[in-house]
Amino acid sequence: MKQFQYVITDPVGIHARPAGLLVKAAKALDSSVIIEKVGGKSAAATKLMAVMGLGIKQGDTVSVTVEGGSEDINAAAMEQFFKDNL
Repeated sequence: MKQFQYVITDPVGIHARPAGLLVKAAKALDSSVIIEKVGGKSAAATKLMAVMGLGIKQGDTVSVTVEGGSEDINAAAMEQFFKDNL
């Protein structure tokens, strides 16, 4: 299991379009990816409505857990996705 934390910098947080991109990126991996709003709820990164339901806003810290498959490679890919898109 690999885990990292990220502070959301996107001015509108994780809304529909970036959530859709996140789901697409997570589905392409051979690992399970869980996003947790620190101090709040968590959701599978492959479930669009669940991710949007977390209500993640700019400045919120999220914890991302990557488990199974090629954890090292997939965790690095997810971390880069967050830096590039969120």
